[in-house]
Amino acid sequence: MSQPADLPLLFSPMKLREVTLPNRIIVPPMAQYSAVQGVADDFHLIHYGKFAMGGAGTVFVEATGVSAEGRITNGCLGLWNDEQQRALEPVARAIRAAGSVPAIQIGHGGRKASMQRPWFGNGPLNDQDLARGEARWQPIGPSAVPLAEGWLVPRAMDADDMARTCRAFADAALRALAAGFEIIEIHMAHGYLLHSFLSPLSNFRTDAYGGSLEGRMRFPLEVTASVRAALPAGTPLFVRISSEDGFEGGWTLDDSVVLSRELLACGVDVVDCSSGGNTPRGATNANLQRAPGYQVPFARRIREDARILTEAVGLIRDGHHAEQILREGGADLIAVGRQFLFEPFWALHAAHQLGIDPDFKRWPHQYAWWLEKWDKGIKAREASEAAAGR
Repeated sequence: MSQPADLPLLFSPMKLREVTLPNRIIVPPMAQYSAVQGVADDFHLIHYGKFAMGGAGTVFVEATGVSAEGRITNGCLGLWNDEQQRALEPVARAIRAAGSVPAIQIGHGGRKASMQRPWFGNGPLNDQDLARGEARWQPIGPSAVPLAEGWLVPRAMDADDMARTCRAFADAALRALAAGFEIIEIHMAHGYLLHSFLSPLSNFRTDAYGGSLEGRMRFPLEVTASVRAALPAGTPLFVRISSEDGFEGGWTLDDSVVLSRELLACGVDVVDCSSGGNTPRGATNANLQRAPGYQVPFARRIREDARILTEAVGLIRDGHHAEQILREGGADLIAVGRQFLFEPFWALHAAHQLGIDPDFKRWPHQYAWWLEKWDKGIKAREASEAAAGR
């Protein structure tokens, strides 16, 4: 299909290393907490496949644990054994078959691991959770400091723990490639392991991995370098960060600019700019006023000051707004999360809204055949009613 000369940026392809994104729309990782022993099933196949069919350029599979202890909940996906890898192969294949780029986020829960699924309370596991069959395990982190009162106390990681975890990230990245994913994202946000090393609110170490900004960045950057070294040169690497903690004495946007420069030097291609999560008050910055595009300023600042490609996220619900963010230099990619849950064909609706697909040519042809007739019928009726009303 030929593309109009005035194609919106939102629907312009972007090449990252050897992977071409068909458009700038990203479905970001959104945990579903529905795996069994880390293994994906038919739910995951349908869940992710529909976003690709809905026109997203890139579809990220949710945060996937690099080890059993790295799962956030009992229901989180994993990628540390062959069974888990095989179960993700049809998911990646379905995303690609529908015209999108299959991508996956790998991570470690750190001190927030071994917690409840959100619909059971989104807090520490309790007796009711254990009675329904949930398992509890010992979390690890930079320091033996729990997320909050009542949460499990993590074991402070030693050198062996860090070396093992570094290898687990690289191994998971290789398993992801073998399963068919074309982009890897490292989860370095929302209070999970790597973010907890970065933030002075959770890292109280006095060795080389704590104290100064350089020390707190050391382990996350070692993980990043390990993953980058394991990947082929043509594979894009994303990193999701919490751009700020949102609390006095915590991680700041200035810190994120410094980190992003270091990530670029490590071979990271895109920084995915979220915020918050290093407290039990939610996955993103609870102190920010929620409004459309409320986290875009993070992506803009990091893009401008660190000279790295960024991905904006945060209540971006409208195609015109997404296009405006790109046109004004707010980001290079647009992540649309919960709106895709509500409206799985959001990208195709945005194309129609922006005037580049009036006749459903971007839709799956099995749908377009029906929708074109449906649309003509609606327009004919509207024209008839308008004529009758004159």
